[in-house]
Amino acid sequence: MANSWFQFQQFRVNQDLCAMKISTDAVMLGALAEAESPVQILDIGTGTGVIALMLAQRFPEAKIQAVEIDSQAASQALENFQINIFSDRMQLWEGRFQDFEPQQKYDLIVSNPPYFPDHLKSSNAQRNMALHTDELSFEDLLGKVAELLAEDGRFWVILPPRQMQDFQKEAEGKGLFPARKFTLQDKPGKRIQREICAFSRSQNELETSAIFIKNEDETPHETYASLVSEFLLGFKA
Repeated sequence: MANSWFQFQQFRVNQDLCAMKISTDAVMLGALAEAESPVQILDIGTGTGVIALMLAQRFPEAKIQAVEIDSQAASQALENFQINIFSDRMQLWEGRFQDFEPQQKYDLIVSNPPYFPDHLKSSNAQRNMALHTDELSFEDLLGKVAELLAEDGRFWVILPPRQMQDFQKEAEGKGLFPARKFTLQDKPGKRIQREICAFSRSQNELETSAIFIKNEDETPHETYASLVSEFLLGFKA
C-alpha cells in the first residue's frame, strides 16, 4: 500500500484521499514543463497537487491555478497547497475543466490527463475518473486549452506513445503543434513508456530527447537524476 504522504525536499504531499498516488509520470511532468518566464500557470486535473507544487517551487514569481473534478482529490490538493511554503501563490478550483472560466490567459498549462477510453473499468469510481476519458476527452481538453493558452504560451502533457499520436493529431486540429518532446524509458534499449510533449501555437522543428530512469546496474541514470535532484530526497545536488 502506498504511503499516505510523500516527502519532497521543500514540501510534503498528502495522498491518502486520492485515487492516483505520486507517480514517476507526475514527477517527470513537474520537472520538465516550462515556458518563457511564466507568470500564470494552470494545472489541469491536479490530483494531489504535486505537479502544481513542483511548478511553484521552480517558478517563484508565478501564480499557480489548479483544477480538479474529484471532490476528495480537490480537498486534498487544497490542503497540500495550504500546508506548504508556496500557499500564497496557489489556488484550487473544483469542477469540470469544461466549466472553468478564468479571467486571464496562461503562459504555462500542464496536464497529466486520463487516457483510457470507456472500457475495462475497475470497481473504484474515483480511480476510473482519474484514468478514463469519460469526463475529459482529448477533444474537450484541447479545445479549452486552446482558449486559455497565451499567444506565446506552452502546453505540456504526458501520455503513452500510442495515445500521444492521437493527442497530437487532435492538437493540430486546434492550432497547437508539438514544440519539444521527451521520451521516457526504464533503461536504455527498453521500450518507450511515456512521452512528455510541449505544444505551442507555432509550427517549428520538433526537438526530441530521451530520459532513462535507470542504468543497467539499477542505479539512477544521469538523465533522470539531474531532473529530480532539486525535488526528491536522496538526490539532493
